[in-house]
Order: sequence, then structure tokens, then C-alpha cells
Amino acid sequence: MATYLIGDLQGCDDALARLLDALRFEPTRDRIIVLGDAVNRGPQSLPVLRRLIALGASAQTLLGNHDLHLLAVAHGVRRSHRSDTLQEILDAPDREELLDWVRRRPLALFERGWLLVHAGVLPQWSVAQTLQLADEVQCQLRGDDVAGFLRELFGNQPDAWDDALQGAARWRIVVNALTRARFVDLRDGQPRLDFHLKQGVAKATPGLLPWFAVPGRASAGTPIAFGHWSTLGLHWRCGALCLDSGCLWGGALSAVELLEAPVRWLRVHAQPCARQREPIGFSND
Repeated sequence: MATYLIGDLQGCDDALARLLDALRFEPTRDRIIVLGDAVNRGPQSLPVLRRLIALGASAQTLLGNHDLHLLAVAHGVRRSHRSDTLQEILDAPDREELLDWVRRRPLALFERGWLLVHAGVLPQWSVAQTLQLADEVQCQLRGDDVAGFLRELFGNQPDAWDDALQGAARWRIVVNALTRARFVDLRDGQPRLDFHLKQGVAKATPGLLPWFAVPGRASAGTPIAFGHWSTLGLHWRCGALCLDSGCLWGGALSAVELLEAPVRWLRVHAQPCARQREPIGFSND
């Protein structure tokens, strides 16, 4: 049985279908794990959800920032953005079942010695703490008052971790790290999430480092796979693998077979994608 990690889909169902064909994916034998952002911006968000749900236990999907945005729009917590392509889901006759499936997706997984997240991990967090914090948020999302929880979830503060954080402030920074992180600002000596720079590493200003390159990162030693960062692209450094190779922007949809850690090599399967959006902005992260 093979398990494949797949980068951000963002509503590109045709590309997913072609990639599964290229992998010779067999649901009775194989499994896929999508590293978040299954929906939004691409033209086929509803077909993506339907395909993933139909695969049952053969498909798992992490929660990304666009998936959380879908939940927030559906519950009246956020307004739709002009670049959103979520209305087909919101108008679906089975929207409640679809949304319930989305909110029950995990924020982090540990599989075959790998930590899997959508975006990043704060430098202070060990693998065990990352999974525990993700579980805290997941319990809230799966609770009875998901709308109330989502109302407290969005915003950029706090941007620095403190073990004493509680309630909404604690959950907000956990979600921001796991679903939005790219760079960490080290200029005042305390690692802070930076939400401004969304380009690749070459554009980093002094004091900014990719979250995975921060010296002394507590999760170092465990390979981490993530998506979210299309301007970084397919990237393997410091034990961290980025699989968002920009399918939405006319790049590729990439997959790797998940092998037991420690990993000495990875075979990348990339399916070229038609451009769905011009890369002129980074709204909604």
C-alpha cells in the first residue's frame, strides 16, 4: 500500500484526477493526504470535495487557511472575497454535510515519522506540542458552537508564542502558525510570525527567516511536509518539504510517496496544471 502526500489543490479537480491517474492510484490499496487548501480560487472546489469525500478512508485532507475561510463564510463570520470560488459549495443541496466534513479535518498529522501541516510550525514547538495544540483547536472546531469559535479565530495577534496563552488568543496563534506561516521575524530576539512577506526566500529582509530555517527549532530532526507557500515552490531544506508547486498559478500539482523516516530520497510526481489565476496578488494568504 502506498501513501502519497499532495500539495495545495485549491479547487483544481481536473489536475487531481490526472495526478491520481499518473500515480496509478487504487483506492482499495493506496491512500492520499492533501496538505490543506483543498478549495478556493480554482474553478472546481465542489468537485474536489466530492472526490475526496467519495474516497472515504483512502483520502485525508489537512485544514488550510482557505478551508477555514470557507467555514467562516458559510457561518457568516467573514465576507466572501472577490477572488473566492466557494459559492457552488455554499449553494449545494448537501452543503451542511460538506461543511461538516471540512470542519472535521485535522490541522496536523504524524504519519510514518513525518509531521504534516498546511503551513508551518513555530520554532518553540516540539512535534508532540504541535500535535497537542492542533488537537486543542480541532476539538473546538468539532464542537457545537463552531460559529462562535470562528468569530474569535481570525486576526494577526498575538504573533509570538507564550505557553501561558489561553482561550482565543492561544487558538488564534496556533491556527496562524499551522495554516498561514511563512517567515519568522527574529529582530527583537523573540520569534514572531510575519504576515507581510509572501514571496520566496530571496525576497526576505534582514531578520526574517523561513520558519523551518530558524536555528534551534524544537521540531528539528523530524521531517515536516507542508504546502501553502506557492512562491517557495517544491523545496526540500532543513528537513522540511514544501509541496505547493503552484498548480493554481499554472505550475504543477505535486505528490511524493510518504516513506518511513529517516528519508534519504524522495520521488516527486508532478502533473502540469493549466493556469487558473494570474499571480498578481496574495489576498486571503
